[in-house]
Amino acid sequence: IAHDFNNLLTAMIGFCALLLLRHPARDQSFAHIMHIKQNANRAANLVRQLLAFSRQQTLQPRVLQVTDVLAEVSHLLRRLIGENIELSMVHGRDLQPVRVDQGQLEQVIINLAVNARDAMPNGGRLRIKTENAVTKDPIQRGAEVMPPGRYVMIEIGDTGTGIPPEIMDRIFEPFFSTKSVGSGTGLGLSTVYGIVRQTGGYVFVDSTVGEGATFRIYLPEHQAEAGSVQRIDEKGEAARDLTGIGTILLVEDEDAVRLFSARALRNKGYQVLEARSGEAALEIVGEHLNEIDLIISDVVMPRIDGPTMVKEVRSRRADLPVIFISGYAEDAFRRRIDAGEEVNFLLKPFTLKQLAAKVKEVLEPHGDRKRASN
Repeated sequence: IAHDFNNLLTAMIGFCALLLLRHPARDQSFAHIMHIKQNANRAANLVRQLLAFSRQQTLQPRVLQVTDVLAEVSHLLRRLIGENIELSMVHGRDLQPVRVDQGQLEQVIINLAVNARDAMPNGGRLRIKTENAVTKDPIQRGAEVMPPGRYVMIEIGDTGTGIPPEIMDRIFEPFFSTKSVGSGTGLGLSTVYGIVRQTGGYVFVDSTVGEGATFRIYLPEHQAEAGSVQRIDEKGEAARDLTGIGTILLVEDEDAVRLFSARALRNKGYQVLEARSGEAALEIVGEHLNEIDLIISDVVMPRIDGPTMVKEVRSRRADLPVIFISGYAEDAFRRRIDAGEEVNFLLKPFTLKQLAAKVKEVLEPHGDRKRASN
């Protein structure tokens, strides 16, 4: 289901981006296009939530300080919880780094904060606390057992209505919700659970009815090398030059995705050879093998799939760089390629900017080697 939805959403988001290039903010159509794009992005977030719960989300972890992530998201939290809820943050000293996907950790914090807000309709206090936690004995809650070790703990507590004991065992189930029909998807806490567990962490909850609930997230401490912690910078993507030169073989059986991707790449200056199947791609490779600088290929295609096609191409030209695009999780397709084989991955749905940035990132080092060999 995720694969099919992500194909549709890639086309929707992509063609919106192409339309926005022709319809600036003062154009009458601009607002309508933005509404389409925003709703497509909401749909993409819902698919990501489902993948996160099933622990099939493709994460992009990096070494971070939890305090930096909380600082980044604090302004949004204050807007989300409203003026009648007091927000306080207390950070532990000498907090150790963790290796997480920043966007997913932000989603965990936002989901828990929104749940806390809904449990305090008449106002209250939301407290976020961080500290290093060293456990010498396993911690067991129900079927979950957290082994002893060094963790960074994020505690999110509220003074709300609390969670009744009879539903405590069900709160992390997908689609389970105590809210009225139409008020929620029931995916908030299940998404929190899926993301934390996929990151290698644990989440526990304590609650007293009428006094509030406290969620504690334990993320494994990362043994960082000196200088490896990445601070969160202001995003400077808009100023980055994403144009380039080269010939790209684009292999995609979904017509709308192929059409958008080809147009987007041509707009950035690339020559694009299109193939709607693995067989067609191999025919093009036979005619243009030495002209092609990069292959972008879907993973799942009828008869000859992406990994099989790439394996055949690399038997003729081993150094050809490849970007796989897929609506499946990255782990699902890595099992289908040879261990140690160098490939790049771009998750659907992707934007015009993400596609162009990935292509530039992959082509630049190969271009340097090509120039050096000449």
